[in-house]
Amino acid sequence: MSRFDSPLNNIKIASPCSARWEEMFGNERKRFCGECKLNVYNLSGMTKYDAENLLSVSEGRLCVRYFQRNDGTVLTADCPVGWAKVKQRLSICATAVFSMLLAFVGGLMAITFLKKHSDFVRKIPIPFATPTPRPLMGAVRMPSPTPSPSPKATPVEKK
Repeated sequence: MSRFDSPLNNIKIASPCSARWEEMFGNERKRFCGECKLNVYNLSGMTKYDAENLLSVSEGRLCVRYFQRNDGTVLTADCPVGWAKVKQRLSICATAVFSMLLAFVGGLMAITFLKKHSDFVRKIPIPFATPTPRPLMGAVRMPSPTPSPSPKATPVEKK
């Protein structure tokens, strides 16, 4: 006895339609097809509950549109895998925006600090930096000649 929980697990298209979804009138859940004169329901635009309910209560001819994974499962609007990817992308974008905002605010704070405390910042010793020589101006003082040492007299010994 074959038993399945959801009608979405066993859905098959009997005869594919050549009409384009973009050329039909309606919204993202339901559009009217001029070729087959039926409403076409977008199962991938519905929640799983709504799609299952539509398939179980429909009588007669029903025309649907859906996206299917390689493993055969039908994608719905509340697909956990799809939501996980959306959350992941949103998380990455939010992190990037927060990081840029934090860097911008930090830069502004650093500039403000440096402007207010410029004399303090100038006194901060920078290791391994060669100090810039200061220019000196003024009249040159010539050194006075140093006297040459005179020879010392050697004391004479008395006998």
